[in-house]
Amino acid sequence: MLRTDCRYFKGDRPCAPHKERGVKCDDCNDYKPINFKILIIKLDAVGDVLRTTSILRPLKKKFRDSYITWCTRQNSKVIFKYNTIVDEVIAVDDDAYFRLRAEEFDLVINLDTSKLSSGIASSISGKKKMGFVLNKKGYVEATSETAQIWLEMSAFDDVKKANIKSYQQIMYEILEIDFPVALPLLPITNEEKNKIKSKQFYKEINQKVISIGLNIGVGSKWPSKGWPLIKWQELINNLEPQKYNLLLLAGPEEELSANQLLSNNNLLINTGCNNSLLEFAAIVELCDMIITADTLALHIATALEKKIIALFGPTSSSEIEIYSKGIKLFLPEGCKCYYKKYCKENISCLEKITPEMVLGAVNKLFMLT
Repeated sequence: MLRTDCRYFKGDRPCAPHKERGVKCDDCNDYKPINFKILIIKLDAVGDVLRTTSILRPLKKKFRDSYITWCTRQNSKVIFKYNTIVDEVIAVDDDAYFRLRAEEFDLVINLDTSKLSSGIASSISGKKKMGFVLNKKGYVEATSETAQIWLEMSAFDDVKKANIKSYQQIMYEILEIDFPVALPLLPITNEEKNKIKSKQFYKEINQKVISIGLNIGVGSKWPSKGWPLIKWQELINNLEPQKYNLLLLAGPEEELSANQLLSNNNLLINTGCNNSLLEFAAIVELCDMIITADTLALHIATALEKKIIALFGPTSSSEIEIYSKGIKLFLPEGCKCYYKKYCKENISCLEKITPEMVLGAVNKLFMLT
């Protein structure tokens, strides 16, 4: 008898137990009926999706027999490639909406305050909804008082500036999760590690000394988050090469800047600008410490439990959870261009973070003098 209620049933292709051992439903010991279905909607930037995976372990503890579906965008699906807690990942870019409209969930979680995410949450059949929904007039609504606080933080800069809780703490409160904040999940397999070990730059790494990853990229959404290139150059000049491997981390958008730094300093190890997300994560995994602005590399380093020096300008340092693994550098007086794409000041707040401040943080984290 075909058991279509099993968590391993795929519908359009054989399930894993059948492909691996040839078993059918009647004689399969892996049969697990789906008793409690959870849908998580998170469509924001890849880094936001990654840091939100910190809800998964406590959710699974709270709902042990749950089947978890995560709805995201296509570019974030790779985060879940080796994630064993999420049972299924579907992309809103594809046919997710048609799938979801036909299903019923026991719990629908939407932690985005966007109208698209909230609209999806509203249109899905769910016995309980947590986070944000869209009402019939097209307005985003919070499903609880704790969610309302996050909605107001999204709307008002002064409320956001006054916040002292991390993003994860706030999400746990919205979801009524009473567990310690868990790490984000980004498993790195030997496949990715071996790919990196086969690259030319890996041969330049001295395994006897500390490796520091210098992440110069911030992407195109918030260029105001980036530390000026001249500051990176000054820092590199002051880091002693006999103590450290200096791995330059960058993406395709930073290729010109990366080449400029590489041309000025032959001590840098060029890890390349065209690595896949998981390859990039495997490079981060090689490092003992990551120095970075508030960007994807920060969340990857957090998931991999690296020492972190995080440089903050126009975004909230309080919201970033680094699990006591590093040091946050920012100006006490805050940023005048709070959450603006471009800085309009003659000297940005990030420019005021000096290489000496970063070097001091490096020494403190490695207990050097």
